[in-house]
Amino acid sequence: MKKQLLYFCIFSIYSFAVKAQEGDSIHSEGPFSEARYHYFLKTLVFFNEYLDTDSGSYNTTQLRLLYPIGNKAWNLRFDFPLVSTNSDTSNQTGIGDIGAGISYIPYMKHNNGISLRARVISNSASSPSFGTGKWVFIPAFFFARYLKNKKYLWISSLEYQRSFAGYSNRNDVNVLALENSIFLFFGRNWIAADAAVRYNKTLDGFQNNAYLELGRKISNDDLVYIHPSIAFGNQKSYNWGLEVGFLVLF
Repeated sequence: MKKQLLYFCIFSIYSFAVKAQEGDSIHSEGPFSEARYHYFLKTLVFFNEYLDTDSGSYNTTQLRLLYPIGNKAWNLRFDFPLVSTNSDTSNQTGIGDIGAGISYIPYMKHNNGISLRARVISNSASSPSFGTGKWVFIPAFFFARYLKNKKYLWISSLEYQRSFAGYSNRNDVNVLALENSIFLFFGRNWIAADAAVRYNKTLDGFQNNAYLELGRKISNDDLVYIHPSIAFGNQKSYNWGLEVGFLVLF
């Protein structure tokens, strides 16, 4: 039943995508056109995230491609992670779980907009330490709105992560996440604050986190950012983290 539901969702998304390519181009002056989360330009994101855990560290170096299609209300996403784990007993590096997704903007005006996204994370890690051991389907809903004459951008999202196949000896993925971000733009810079509440039903506990982000446009097409984060909750997956990223818009 789970597989049938997944196939239906994928088929529906694909059908809408084909129809969207025949439509008019969406108006691209709105909250989803900000450089940090630009839906309407091809984007390469290269980032490195370091996480400190009770048993060692977990480092992910990732390449992400965002590619608008059709009338640009649609956007494809591909994630290619390289993972390193370090503990007192071993140090390992290998390919993580590769993912792909598609986003759709059904509504957007100058000051607000709605976006839908569906992703599939594959069970493709080269070692059990580098992934969940499961295929995971992740639908999400986003609401974005400018505040104070476009000085601030608020993005709120609700995401559900559910595994549907994979190794039977690995824990199921069953997570519901509510996240809110506020961006303040000034000149070529931005600062952001984010808080996410994540409930892991498998572990029956919360894996929340929050971060601050500092970013800057170093040219019209190139951006850099850094954000430290901290985790909290009775089932938190890490203690603190640091992510540094580079974006190219083209």
